[in-house]
Amino acid sequence: MNFHIDPPLLNSANPWATTKADLQALYDCPYTGAITTRTSVEGGFGHNDTIHQYCFFDDKDHRVKHHSVNGATQSPITTPEGSTSSLNTLGYSPISVQLYLDIISSIIRTSETPAKPVIFSVTGTPEETVSYYRLLYAAQDRLSIETAANVTFMMEINLSCPNIAGKPPPAYSKAALLEYLDGFSNLFSEDMESPPPLLIGIKTPPYTYQTQFDEIISALLDHCKGDRSLITFITATNTLGNCLLLDSTAAPALNSSTGTGIGGLAGSALHPLALGNVATLRRMLDAHNELKHIDIIGVGGVSDAAGFQRMKNVGASAVAVGTALGAEGIGVFEKIHNGVWAKKAGSNSTSAVAVRTAS
Repeated sequence: MNFHIDPPLLNSANPWATTKADLQALYDCPYTGAITTRTSVEGGFGHNDTIHQYCFFDDKDHRVKHHSVNGATQSPITTPEGSTSSLNTLGYSPISVQLYLDIISSIIRTSETPAKPVIFSVTGTPEETVSYYRLLYAAQDRLSIETAANVTFMMEINLSCPNIAGKPPPAYSKAALLEYLDGFSNLFSEDMESPPPLLIGIKTPPYTYQTQFDEIISALLDHCKGDRSLITFITATNTLGNCLLLDSTAAPALNSSTGTGIGGLAGSALHPLALGNVATLRRMLDAHNELKHIDIIGVGGVSDAAGFQRMKNVGASAVAVGTALGAEGIGVFEKIHNGVWAKKAGSNSTSAVAVRTAS
């Protein structure tokens, strides 16, 4: 295992991890072992309230419970526990990679919370992702010296957003995926025997048939240094694209950049597919010595202790929460944490975070 997050519970890259206030609350929460920024790009994404939207809906009757006014943080809503799904036509964060780095640096400098890992979710061209790595690695070193703390940054390359018109998720194609993986080849020595100094991961879309899993495994095997892949974690999964929700007038519940209202599905409705992806990836990674070290952050429909445990049971090293955070607010982490650890005799989980890097 390349990293250990304690507790192994965090947020996914989502609209409720957009602003400094969002990230401060997530960082200060004693029930998160790490935090993730919303996916960002160089210069920030051109958010437009009229086409970048989300809503929560009931799994049973598909009734819309809450519709976003914009793509940023919204107040939590009251929902029946474990029954909420979401649909979104959002793009990426309007906040740039550099600004997120400034925000996180400020939080770390001023927070009384023990240092916990921060996953920067980023996307862009292969060349841009390499430049983000250099930026974050240098900042990690500076902050560690400045604060005399174990500052740990990780970089998640989001190759799976289904809502960008004309840009299909690269992680569905081995050739496209290799363009990103190969971009890091020159950063590390050929005989590398341990993880890179700043852990690199990829966020994958929901795969629905075996060939898609074969493609990603083949790409990872082609992208090894020495006897291991440079990729140290996979976040699985992102939202499921090409989904549609209708309102009471039979019109699309959301607008979108294509005008169709078709977007990405998340929350409870995605949970079985997300579990299948984590289980299949774990099994296939473990079949290759070069890939066994890759950890999986399980995402998709987790809203309670039972969902957390299901993700752990199928091979997730850590579990991230998205839709339930938007629906229930920051308290969802305490609910999950207490549901999992309070039942253990002599519960020894704490708010402290430990990350272990192993060869």
